[in-house]
Amino acid sequence: MTGTGPSRPRIRVLIADDQPLVRRGLSLILAPDPSFEVVGEAGDGAQAVTLAHRLRPDVVVMDIRMPVLDGVGATGELAATLPGCRVLALSTFDLDEYVVGALRAGAYGFLPKDSSPEDLAAAIRTVHAGEAVVAPRLLTRLISTYVRAPREARPVPAGLDELTPREVEVWRLMATGLDNAGIAGDLDISLSTVKNHITSIFDKLAVRDRAQAVIAAYESGLVTARPAAGGRPAG
Repeated sequence: MTGTGPSRPRIRVLIADDQPLVRRGLSLILAPDPSFEVVGEAGDGAQAVTLAHRLRPDVVVMDIRMPVLDGVGATGELAATLPGCRVLALSTFDLDEYVVGALRAGAYGFLPKDSSPEDLAAAIRTVHAGEAVVAPRLLTRLISTYVRAPREARPVPAGLDELTPREVEVWRLMATGLDNAGIAGDLDISLSTVKNHITSIFDKLAVRDRAQAVIAAYESGLVTARPAAGGRPAG
């Protein structure tokens, strides 16, 4: 009963990137960690979808710029057909319009390609647990830069009229980049109350996570992108 302790199922990972050297490097990074099992590698988004259906990985580490079918399209297909398979998007750049597309399509988060091996392992574990990987302020910068819904064509999220005034305020603060602790401090309410409000917001707006809630806030006009005038976005 001593020794290795209770065995925990390994996290099954599929790696999708059009560069063989990157695929091999990511696989070699994860291989020594006993909590991961790299079950396959894909060279484009279409192959990633096919392999995911056959191999049933827990997490797909997905480059978002690939030939045949890019990572955004592949993420959308997996979200629709294999909801238990979670996508961690990889991007060469911190701020990338494709990242917003991937988050909108159903990715649980994203990681820049120059992240450390430790960050990669931590992000895969976080995504596997069903939590978002994107830091709130970076998420807000991304979305304020790349979500451009014309005023006359802004979609109104279903369930918007069901939100209470306090939930709308929590949603607004979330969309300006505050984390849960920041929202609690701003509104002078407890952290557990903030979490309850956010759960209710997700349910009423029919969004899966914080990223999709923030995208909906920009697209609906609840918050608007400020022009970058030599400073960082407020929030």
